Amino acid sequence: MAEADAIASAVLEEFSKLPAKRKPSVRDNGLHEWVPMAGIVAKGPNGLKCVALATGMKCLPASKLPQANGVAIHDWHAEILAIRAFNRFVLEECKRLALQGGGASQSEFIYRRTTAQHEDQEQQETTDVWQGQPFAWREDVSLHMYCSEAPCGDASMELIMAAQDDASPWEIPSPAPGDLPTETPNPAPVPTDDTTALPGRAYFSQLGIVRRKPSRGDAPPSLSKSCSDKLALKQVTSLLSSLTSTLVSPANAYLSSVVLPESQYSATACKRCFSASAADGGRMAPLLDTSVTAELEGTGYVFREFKVETTGLEFAFSRRAILPSGSSSTDTTEAKKLIASNLATLWTLNGPRDGEGLVGGVLQGRKQFDLRGASLLSRRKMWALAREVCSVMWSEGDVEIERSLGSTDLGYDEIKNGSTLLEGRRRAKEETKRVALKGWVRNTGDGAFKLE
Repeated sequence: MAEADAIASAVLEEFSKLPAKRKPSVRDNGLHEWVPMAGIVAKGPNGLKCVALATGMKCLPASKLPQANGVAIHDWHAEILAIRAFNRFVLEECKRLALQGGGASQSEFIYRRTTAQHEDQEQQETTDVWQGQPFAWREDVSLHMYCSEAPCGDASMELIMAAQDDASPWEIPSPAPGDLPTETPNPAPVPTDDTTALPGRAYFSQLGIVRRKPSRGDAPPSLSKSCSDKLALKQVTSLLSSLTSTLVSPANAYLSSVVLPESQYSATACKRCFSASAADGGRMAPLLDTSVTAELEGTGYVFREFKVETTGLEFAFSRRAILPSGSSSTDTTEAKKLIASNLATLWTLNGPRDGEGLVGGVLQGRKQFDLRGASLLSRRKMWALAREVCSVMWSEGDVEIERSLGSTDLGYDEIKNGSTLLEGRRRAKEETKRVALKGWVRNTGDGAFKLE
């Protein structure tokens, strides 16, 4: 079996083991629910293992962020939820190792760094930022991602164009009253430098730009960036989130490949979206400029481009698998039989056997902003887990880690945007957005909460 097929199969097999309550269903009125899925696979000496997976296709409107309070997840598109699940998996592995203590600590994915390893890294690298994470992802374990659909945004624009009855470029309208604020005066032109991101599927003649998540025309606007853009950025920041990066070195936690179904792959789109090849029109090419490379080296981060590969396997709950063979999703009769699932599912190798089910960014059955509805992947629960790891290791840990993660005085944003531990990560992100992912507008409003 080809490696891309094996990666896809590892994710698909784990999803198949989940109970029916975690999967799309056929509604009483005959509508078949469909949903995208994504998963992270680790390839090491013990072969391929799916360590995290998720389904989902929605996000929180910008207007609701101030109510989220660290409880509701902002973006539960499958790719992004899978990456959050991966971070949960990593932190749980760190906790297990920390509880085991010294010599007996074993994990096929994570290892505890020694003082000698810290000193050796400091001697080899020319960074001017803190890199004292107590854990690291193993060098002999590579990371891969399977996505059942082309990531929304730039990597899927050719597929969107091909699905239109008329693929002529659309006109760019002037902003309407009440539109979200942008970084440029109105009316906003087509993004070329530092203008705001366009809606997800609109104006598909504009390529290589940062976009928002796609949504219905009557849906409240969101500032969550497309999965294409977030994956492109992960080629610099690694798969690790801000909080995880305070405990785990990002050095080995980069994706080696992303696997897409053959039907969801456009070589032109993927090269443009993720590649640094100027010959292929890759929008990440500026990152190879000597001055930019030098700036990144000083942050402790690098640009590590992943390969995009294809598989002939299809997810059982994709639109293509549900529609009868030979029918088209644009066929009116058949399209009426499909409806997007409101249910999002997450699972990790070291988490609850049945995973979690989410609706509206919180646990299924809970009110949207009720503290009891916080998912294991919510900001609150992820911060609490990172704090647990920190508290177990405190006797031998870094004072600054304890000061940041263990503080009851600091808010979430104060840690993410102000901690010296994350200075390198912040600089790497800003440099990438400055030269390659222009027009990135931050999604703010849910960072003031604190943990007691």
